[in-house]
Amino acid sequence: MAPDPDDEPGDRASRRAVLLRLDPSVHEALGRWAADDLRSLNAHIELLLREALRKAGRLPKDARPVRGPGRPARKE
Repeated sequence: MAPDPDDEPGDRASRRAVLLRLDPSVHEALGRWAADDLRSLNAHIELLLREALRKAGRLPKDARPVRGPGRPARKE
């Protein structure tokens, strides 16, 4: 499986991969939305799922925050 560009180094071991089957038009719409927000499709889907969990009062208290949009800051 290819590494997720949204993962921080050393972060991959604590993340889970999920196969998600989507209607092609939904996939394209999500891809455009993600691009508009400067996110990968994977990061955008996670953001939407977390938002739904938060609204439903089901977001775990120990869930790590989502990284903001755009490229990560350079480490000097």
